[in-house]
Amino acid sequence: MSAPDPSRAAVVDRYRWFIANEATGSSETYREWAEGVLADDELLARLAALPPLKQQPHLLFASARFCGAPLERYEVVGPWILEHWDAVLGVILARATQTNEPARCGALLPVLSAIPGPIALIEVGASAGLCLIPDRYSYRYETDDGARVELGARDAPTLHCRIVGAEPPTRVPHIVWRAGIDLNPLDAADPEDAHWLELLVWPEHAERRERLRAALALVADDPVRIVAGDLVEGLPALAAEAPRDATLVVMHTAVLNYLPADRRRLAVEVIRATGASWISQEGIRVIDEIHDRLPADLGAPPRYVLALDGSPVALTGFHGGSFEALQPR
Repeated sequence: MSAPDPSRAAVVDRYRWFIANEATGSSETYREWAEGVLADDELLARLAALPPLKQQPHLLFASARFCGAPLERYEVVGPWILEHWDAVLGVILARATQTNEPARCGALLPVLSAIPGPIALIEVGASAGLCLIPDRYSYRYETDDGARVELGARDAPTLHCRIVGAEPPTRVPHIVWRAGIDLNPLDAADPEDAHWLELLVWPEHAERRERLRAALALVADDPVRIVAGDLVEGLPALAAEAPRDATLVVMHTAVLNYLPADRRRLAVEVIRATGASWISQEGIRVIDEIHDRLPADLGAPPRYVLALDGSPVALTGFHGGSFEALQPR
């Protein structure tokens, strides 16, 4: 009997986790597709041969749709992917999961707006820069006692967020300088990049797609600067460009989880060395120093941990929309 293939086992674990923690209750299409992949030995073998970052369900499914895969059940889509594998693989290798969800700004704002300004804002892993413009959106917060607070720009896309255990923000930050860094910056004005970002939105999420289009239009009309580069190597020089009379803030969402553990620790050191206020929004186990300060009975909720300078502040939704305050240890 041959030994189990550890690469295949890792893919199976990844897709099982995706089904249990992300797709179920959020996208019936992607839940069913992911279950189909788990039962598809040929596709599992092809995924197992790829680097780990290229095995992600989001990337596979968006790449297949980019190549024209129909939104049908897996019994149709699975054979379609295998038949068009060369084209799908080309997109997988050329593109990355760069979900740029503007609604994440709703969860970031309670922390960002409390930092004394004016602010010089850097986003690591900025994608197309849709989260680099938190001051250009409109916000609607609903509290756990039913109150509603609205603030922000008029005639702008409205970001909804439920906030529990904390007061909603009362102002948007005064941002006087902003820039992003990304391995592969996307151009909000480029139709192909915009299409890719739309395909990273799950099929059932019509409201997210509409919000994305509106945010893309904002950035296309008034572009933000995003430099191409690795955060460890490029962040110090970019941070040095920020005006000295502004408070430097470095933020990131779902970025460090794509780095190996040693590189992740180095990234945290580089961010801290800039002297910036550091806002992170990552998976619960991504940053050790933050995980170690979480409440002992928290478990492993399928949400991000929002933290300021390494101290946990709240649990937040993967695609925005919720902020649940935490008390760090």
